[in-house]
Amino acid sequence: MFIVHDYALAIVFCFITMLCWGSWANTQKLAEKNWRFELFYWDYVTGILVFSIISAITLGSMGAQGRSFIDDIKQADGNNILSALIGGVIFNAANILFSAAIAIAGMAVAFPVAIGLALVLGVIVNYTASQKGDAMFLFVGVALVTIAIIINAIAYKRNSKGDKKPSSKGIIISLVAGVLMSFFYRFIAASMDLENFENPVAGKMTPYTAVFIFSCGIFISNFVFNTILMKKPFDGAPVAYSDYFKGNFKTHLTGILGGLIWGLGNSLNLIAAGKAGAAISYGLGQGATLIAALWGVFIWKEFRNAPAGTNKLLAFMFLFFIAGIALIIIAGL
Repeated sequence: MFIVHDYALAIVFCFITMLCWGSWANTQKLAEKNWRFELFYWDYVTGILVFSIISAITLGSMGAQGRSFIDDIKQADGNNILSALIGGVIFNAANILFSAAIAIAGMAVAFPVAIGLALVLGVIVNYTASQKGDAMFLFVGVALVTIAIIINAIAYKRNSKGDKKPSSKGIIISLVAGVLMSFFYRFIAASMDLENFENPVAGKMTPYTAVFIFSCGIFISNFVFNTILMKKPFDGAPVAYSDYFKGNFKTHLTGILGGLIWGLGNSLNLIAAGKAGAAISYGLGQGATLIAALWGVFIWKEFRNAPAGTNKLLAFMFLFFIAGIALIIIAGL
């Protein structure tokens, strides 16, 4: 089993997580223009599950360190399996609600409310459970990243052509999504022995096994959450399961690729948590919001027609983001 023993490598893995979590949504843009999000999401969760299996039977089973995937899942305690499953269910509910919040209230509301709340609460929850790292540097860094997210929202608001005020429904959904997003990581982390991945205590799982169980939770819960969303979508007409099979190979492959990308980031983040600590790994991973902003600014040119002064906001956003990430990294030194 591959294990990270070096803090610098753990930070590299967390940066890859940021890139993956901030980039997977681009695959939705690459799918067919008339391909609904609800249909795309089936391929996305399939990709997450597929990556967890590949990771478990390769990196999670090779080498002399630690328990192999099969041995590990055989000895796993039922409570720990349930914890990782619940983490997957919570993440899936949060992710779908967050997507709905964007559709209803727009990115200018959904990002600062949902992701900002998830970042702050998530770091507090994970640091309370496993106090690894300098608290002052960690929380000041989180505060700076949160400010960057808020500035990003203001920039999107300025770039919006409409002056429509966000509905209370959109704000409430954003709040619920943020709270749920802040807790999923704690459930999967609780199923592992974060202090010793090489020889975890009996009943606890390695990160590779935990990620597989977590991914099963996402996939299984999708039959409930996404089915409801298909029948009663937040935006557009209802879609049927038969519509899914009308997509071509490229469209389905694009969605699966999105899941593979997110799954890679998730796996590396949890592998890094053993050395960096759950709070630092989670905090760096949630910096993905700003990676998504980079895509929007430089690749998709979302701000090319923005009002004067927006570029200054974006510059401040990236400045606060870089400063915040630097402090979170220093917190673990």
